[in-house]
Amino acid sequence: MAGASTRPGSRRTLGDLVDALAAATPAAPAVVSGDERLDYATLKQRVDTFARALMASGVRHGDRVALLVSNRIEWIVAALASARIGAIVAAISTFSTPRELAWTLEHCGASALVMLPEFRGRRFLEPLAALCPELEQDAAGPLRSTRLPALRTVVVLDGPAPAAAFTWSGFLARASSVDAKQFAAAQAAVAPTDLCYILYTSGSTAAPKGVTLAHGPLIDNGFEIGERMHLSSADRVWLAVPLFWSFGSANALPAIMTHGGCVVLQESFEPGETLALIEREHCSVYYGMVNMARALMEHPTHPGRRLGAMRTGLTIGPPEDIALTIRALGADKLCNVYGSTETYGNCAVTDAEEPLQMRLERQGLPLPGMTIRAVDPVTRRPLPQGEVGELAVHGRITPGYYRAPEANAEAFDRDGFFLTGDLGSIEADGRVRFRGRLKEMIKTGGVNVAPLEVEHVLMQHPDVVQAYVVGVPDATRGEAVAAAIELRAGSTSDGAAVIAFCRERLASYKVPARLVVRTAAEFPRTATGKIHKPGLRAEFSTLLPSSAGEVPASSRTEES
Repeated sequence: MAGASTRPGSRRTLGDLVDALAAATPAAPAVVSGDERLDYATLKQRVDTFARALMASGVRHGDRVALLVSNRIEWIVAALASARIGAIVAAISTFSTPRELAWTLEHCGASALVMLPEFRGRRFLEPLAALCPELEQDAAGPLRSTRLPALRTVVVLDGPAPAAAFTWSGFLARASSVDAKQFAAAQAAVAPTDLCYILYTSGSTAAPKGVTLAHGPLIDNGFEIGERMHLSSADRVWLAVPLFWSFGSANALPAIMTHGGCVVLQESFEPGETLALIEREHCSVYYGMVNMARALMEHPTHPGRRLGAMRTGLTIGPPEDIALTIRALGADKLCNVYGSTETYGNCAVTDAEEPLQMRLERQGLPLPGMTIRAVDPVTRRPLPQGEVGELAVHGRITPGYYRAPEANAEAFDRDGFFLTGDLGSIEADGRVRFRGRLKEMIKTGGVNVAPLEVEHVLMQHPDVVQAYVVGVPDATRGEAVAAAIELRAGSTSDGAAVIAFCRERLASYKVPARLVVRTAAEFPRTATGKIHKPGLRAEFSTLLPSSAGEVPASSRTEES
């Protein structure tokens, strides 16, 4: 295999990793973004320059640098530069509303903000100026904000910057004031245990949770993920999932970098552009969700595209979704995974060389250095192999949620295992089998129903393209099983036929009591493309008829 990798060894901080790659393979491609291409030597130069500019602006070890940037080279440069001097990247979603932007900036207490003025119709400068009117004032020295007292520096990509902010090029000009000795000392002070990321994720609380991640575990876990895919320096990762999401920044990026490969960025997903990009850049590694794969397969240019370089990658979902992704991309060595942001992206990954059926039905062995067990959700007692319980993880796990002591108290058991909130089992061969979210378990008439089981049966119907199951309030049973499905174009099946199909294969209490047929575009999704089950559950109350009145055909309801 080309460019066989070696274990990280002394490359225990992101700054060390950049140095090692630039020294070992300076001319190797590192990042592709549009027409711009960086090799590892050039990436190091840009990272060093930005890091010095941060130091010149007063950013120090432990300070937070907020990034509100799409999938561009600047995100990677700013993130690695911040980590190089011990600052912590607070990644902000480019889907943020003004309220969400204000909350995140206040929560992380950023001393610097690197941002786009707008992205895909969302404008960011105006709400930032409303939050921080001092930004429009031409004053000498660092920014002084009443609402954001820690914020001293704002860097705006693309176009003119407000009076108290910097353009990208104007900010880089500050780097010359920091000499080599100061810079070296700053990097030397960074330890593997230091935090490098705060990644915001939705959870059970009203506000997002800031998951903290550290240098050493991020590098080590990324390397082990890459090993399961058998990555090498010849590989090129296609990445349209946002870098502010852990699947991008804490998974794809360290996995490919620790193997000396190249990341090919796509600023936002568009299936026609994706197909052209994968073909042109000979991408060999897929990072994406099934909705992306389905859009690629259904795009009119798909049949003529040459995707033969595509080999492996990561995705999540039931067997049907993974099989569809393999067909769409030709990635015969695609890997199934289990994990979360709190476990550095993944804690279990199938091996790319395992039989296909194993990769479809299991989420793989725990990564080296990870321990995963199923525990009783109430007593926390470890359960025997094959028995379903809450999955708990030990090893490379988050040091904790940022500024959230209550969440931290609930997140770990007395043995230091992270409690995932996921249902699953550890099979006799040691492999993880994911069974769904603990809080998604439906209790109907006092009996538990696992949504994943019902979804699996629904997907066996030949006309069902996708299916999602939730519990909805029911006056008689407490909760009722409700399903939303998409049928194949031209299908002669209807909701009643699908319900009948389920009755032949499921116990009566597991059969959906309510079923809605939708088009692909009608499913509620999160900003990262996942099905938003809380949104689906909330929408059921508006979709279901309160009387004999008929629901529109695109979302018609069948009662069993």
